[in-house]
Amino acid sequence: MIDVQRATLDNGLKIVHCRDNSTAMAVFDVIYNVGSRDEDPELTGMAHLFEHLMFGGSQNVANFDKALERAGGINNAWTSQDFTNFFDILPAHNIETAFWLESDRMLSLAFTEKSLDVQRHVVIEEFKQTHLNRPYGDLYHHLYPLHYTIHPYRTPTIGKEISHLERVTLDDVRQWFFSHYAPDNAVIAVVGNVEFERVVDLANKWFGPIPSRGIAARNLPQEPAQTEPRRKTVTANVPQTIIVKTFPMPAHGEKGYRECDIITDLLAFGKSSRFFRNLVVGSKLFTEADASISGTDEAGMLSLTARLADNSESTIKKAEEMLIDEACRIYSDSESLTQRELTRSVNRYESTLTFSLMSSQNKATQLAINEMQHTDINSLVDNYRKVTTDDIRRTARLIIDPDKCNTLVYRALK
Repeated sequence: MIDVQRATLDNGLKIVHCRDNSTAMAVFDVIYNVGSRDEDPELTGMAHLFEHLMFGGSQNVANFDKALERAGGINNAWTSQDFTNFFDILPAHNIETAFWLESDRMLSLAFTEKSLDVQRHVVIEEFKQTHLNRPYGDLYHHLYPLHYTIHPYRTPTIGKEISHLERVTLDDVRQWFFSHYAPDNAVIAVVGNVEFERVVDLANKWFGPIPSRGIAARNLPQEPAQTEPRRKTVTANVPQTIIVKTFPMPAHGEKGYRECDIITDLLAFGKSSRFFRNLVVGSKLFTEADASISGTDEAGMLSLTARLADNSESTIKKAEEMLIDEACRIYSDSESLTQRELTRSVNRYESTLTFSLMSSQNKATQLAINEMQHTDINSLVDNYRKVTTDDIRRTARLIIDPDKCNTLVYRALK
């Protein structure tokens, strides 16, 4: 049981805290309820660009990294389709430095053309390196628009194209900041050797004076129900042919979400999984087979992925059939799924979560995300244990439906 304490400031900022006396360090994590789903479809990549801009200097602090390093700290950040997260790790007795620095860039950035130009260049080079000049780098640029027809999830977090990043203006940056970066759109989590009362005092001191803001309304287009399969083939200079099949699945927290997570674990987690035993080892067509969920705040996708031993038409066709057949066996074979297999999967989930939370940084991020999603970190495992084999079969039958399948064949050159 994790001892979690909570508070909310008058300006709407939520605080979660977990005391850890076994360490001399502390983690300060702040998560903002904004991601790439909130972007203008004609100006994508803003959320990720802004993650970088947050390190370019704030109203009263010219160099965030230098100030944190003087206190013995390090930091990093990430952007997803749903959230933007920043975390600082530093000695617990210097925790106020993190409050000072993070509050100043929540108050206001420096907003200079120089900072925008520098960070724009960094992000464009990252776009080229990770998505244009790497094998399979553009896979999600093909896959997401195949799976989503109108929802903003159809664009990868890096952005749709470089030209969008090139035309971002300082006015765009200001509008993005004051529409999303605010105490009433954020959660801070502190984990480490710091008392809760001190955390609340510091939060009131540094974040309390920041006014709440008019957060941009989120009126996103809802993806229509899929009624027929979709397919796309891409040919590129890559080592192996990859097949990805995706299916619409529930959003995080909705009925069926946990079942989908368990289904992908049953299919592809470890060497005891069905895909490894029956596809990778049990046939000569696959060199790798995987399954995963997107885990998004709105309706997401369950993916089945396979790397093939060759790229002949016959191999691709047979591999697609085997991939779907193996996934469907969860519900088509009434004796296929046992309670023992389900229990093993949930035990694995508990073990993975428990070991992950041994890291103070992981714990702080998990607490912040859970608070943003209105979930209790101490109930995660119990909720998974409530799932039955009948729940799994019913959900698998509903989700893994060939009529709702999107297939991307990413072919190697012959």
